[in-house]
Amino acid sequence: MNQTVKIAPSVLAADFARLGEQVAQCEAAGADFIHIDVMDGRFVPNISMGMVVVEALRKVSRLPLDVHLMILEPERYIADFALAGASHILVHAEATPHVHRAIQQVKEHGLAAGLVLNPGTPLDFFENLLPDLDEALLMTVNPGFGGQQLIPSSLQRLETLRQMRDQRNPNCLIEVDGGINLETAPQLVRRGADILVAGSLIFKGDIAHNIAALRKSYAP
Repeated sequence: MNQTVKIAPSVLAADFARLGEQVAQCEAAGADFIHIDVMDGRFVPNISMGMVVVEALRKVSRLPLDVHLMILEPERYIADFALAGASHILVHAEATPHVHRAIQQVKEHGLAAGLVLNPGTPLDFFENLLPDLDEALLMTVNPGFGGQQLIPSSLQRLETLRQMRDQRNPNCLIEVDGGINLETAPQLVRRGADILVAGSLIFKGDIAHNIAALRKSYAP
C-alpha cells in the first residue's frame, strides 16, 4: 500500500505554548495527518491532552486529526472525541475486553477506525479485526513517552503485519509509531509502513525542513 507514504506529526513533541502555530507549519509543509496522543496516566504512566485540545486543533487545521487513545476503556470516550472533531480514532487491543465493540463504535460515528498493538502483544490480535480496520497501528516503542529508540524486533513484526494485511484487508493502512528518524524511516517504509508518526524528529528545529528531510529519507 505504501506507494505514497503519509507523515503524521505527533503533537506530543510540539511546543504547547505555540501549538496552533506549529500545527499550521506542519500543514504548510505538507504533513498528511496530525497525530494526537491521549494518555490517561493509567494505561500508560504519562498524562497528556484530551478532548479540549482536539477541539482547538480542529478549529485551526484542515488536516485529518489522527487521535490515538492510550486510555483504559476507550469506548467510554469515543463519542466525545468524535464530537470534538477527531477524523480517525485508534484504540489499543490491551485497553479493553470489548475491542471489537470499540472499533464498531468509531465507525458508527463515521470516522476511520484503527487498532493499536504494543510491542509485546501478539500480532494475532489484528487478524480477526483487520477486515473492519482503516488503520493498523504498530507501536515500535513502549507507549507513553516520546523520544525513545525503535525496538529492533519491530521490523520483523511489521513485515508479518504487512503480509497479514495484504491477505485480510489490502485497503487498511499500516501505521508505525515510535523511534522514527532519518535512519529508521526507510527501513520501516521498505517493510510496509504506510503512515509514519514522528514527534521529536519533526518538532525539534525547523518543521518544514524536518518534514522534507523525512520524506527524502525514504524516497526511491
